[in-house]
Amino acid sequence: MAKQLLGKEVTAALNERIKANVAELQGKGVNPTLCIIRVGENPSDISYERGATKRCETLGVACEKILLPGDVTQEELLATIDKVNKDDHIHGVLLFRPLPKHLDQAVIENALAAEKDVDCMTDLSMSGVYTGKKIGFPPCTPQACMEILDHYGIDCTGKKAVVIGRSLVVGKPAAMMLVKKNATVTICHTRTVDMPSVAREADIVIVAAGRAGVVGAEYVKEGQTIIDVGINVNAEGKLCGDVDYAAVEPIVDAITPVPGGVGSVTTSVLVGHVVEAAMRKVNG
Repeated sequence: MAKQLLGKEVTAALNERIKANVAELQGKGVNPTLCIIRVGENPSDISYERGATKRCETLGVACEKILLPGDVTQEELLATIDKVNKDDHIHGVLLFRPLPKHLDQAVIENALAAEKDVDCMTDLSMSGVYTGKKIGFPPCTPQACMEILDHYGIDCTGKKAVVIGRSLVVGKPAAMMLVKKNATVTICHTRTVDMPSVAREADIVIVAAGRAGVVGAEYVKEGQTIIDVGINVNAEGKLCGDVDYAAVEPIVDAITPVPGGVGSVTTSVLVGHVVEAAMRKVNG
């Protein structure tokens, strides 16, 4: 039976560190503040907003919301972003994406000041992931994967790692973050030949394929650590990951469940980035 890499344990440890940093900032008269900008009424955005707001309240971080109609003009949204960029008491900004199709997402994303970009929305923040410089912040989901590996003492040095998925949201940044941890990394995607055999060679597999249960027993071997980023709804209406948990869990050494794994860590990572943004500003 594989060890379950439970997100709640990682979150608890993260939250304690965040609370300590918040207390330090408040002692200096600084109240770390997140600003959420939501365009329209997308149910998944509203759900994530609710979770982020609750986590901010739990950890002593202020949360402000700017709710805009789905037909907001590009000029109005850019003006809103310019306003939060110039507002010194706002330390981090979360803008939900994708944006409505009438808006130029690339222009809007890069209008945000990188130092307030707590979920790697801007090109500058992504450059920080690739260069290792503290420019903005990495995406919250791959950062949550790294927090899980760290918390459970899974050393990446010298290990073979496979990332299934090449998106800019998870796959590519996760690969770069594993390289920073001294892993030897292979990225798999839809054009990879014989993906199961490639995945079986790895010590660590991060799965962000975007398809329910696509990674089965033929992808894994004994001794592996599997990090499942996927969040899907199966035919029975239940949440499931990109990994066929029932088939894979009896074989591997450790695995994240869905739900209860990566997703549960992501919100704390987001709040942690807001607090770190405030600390960077205070400490110069």
